[in-house]
Amino acid sequence: MEAPRLESIEALVRGHYWVREGLAGATAPVLVGFHGYGEDAQTLLREIDLIPGVTAWKRIAIQGLHPFYNNRTGEVVASWMTRLDRDAAIGNNIRYVAQVLDRELGSGDQQSPLVYAGFSQGTAMAYRAAAGVGRPCRAVVSLGGDVPPELADGQLSGLPVVLIGRGSRDKWYSEEKLLQDLESLKSQGVDPRPVRFDGGHEWTDGFRSTVGRFLEGLQPQPKD
Repeated sequence: MEAPRLESIEALVRGHYWVREGLAGATAPVLVGFHGYGEDAQTLLREIDLIPGVTAWKRIAIQGLHPFYNNRTGEVVASWMTRLDRDAAIGNNIRYVAQVLDRELGSGDQQSPLVYAGFSQGTAMAYRAAAGVGRPCRAVVSLGGDVPPELADGQLSGLPVVLIGRGSRDKWYSEEKLLQDLESLKSQGVDPRPVRFDGGHEWTDGFRSTVGRFLEGLQPQPKD
């Protein structure tokens, strides 16, 4: 019997994202968020909406292109990718994020500060967006996830600063992984700022407060 062959073909899919406008309107700084595995963009938006002072920011929560059902609740959730066609999925995801930002921010020169934030599996997307979308990025906020391996050798060298959160009881993002990320980012000239907090693989009020202060420091200061 002749052996089967595996082929692949590109196909269009529809992506979804949630937007909440900032108080400053068109000049508001922009926070773009990426959810974790088995979550959805609306869940991520609810989490970042609780960051103190974030109402000044335009918030865009982007949903992964690979939906599936949560077996326990029946909700439609998503993931960003699997190991199948990994490189192609990375490229598709970066183009997808770029399309979202072109629609929401326009394709011209960007005036407002742009920050990417990711939780768990979404942290890899935050780093990849910072490295690959092609827009000036002020920072990445990473919670409970590591730097993806393909960005460990200089691809993040233009990124100024990363705020990295790790819960003390987080079994997925270990202290060892955090230390590896700190070394990787430092070697690329990035300023990594670790935040260790009491908690697990989750957002906490304490970490959100730290993020709020961090974001406040990135906003343009009013002129006298």
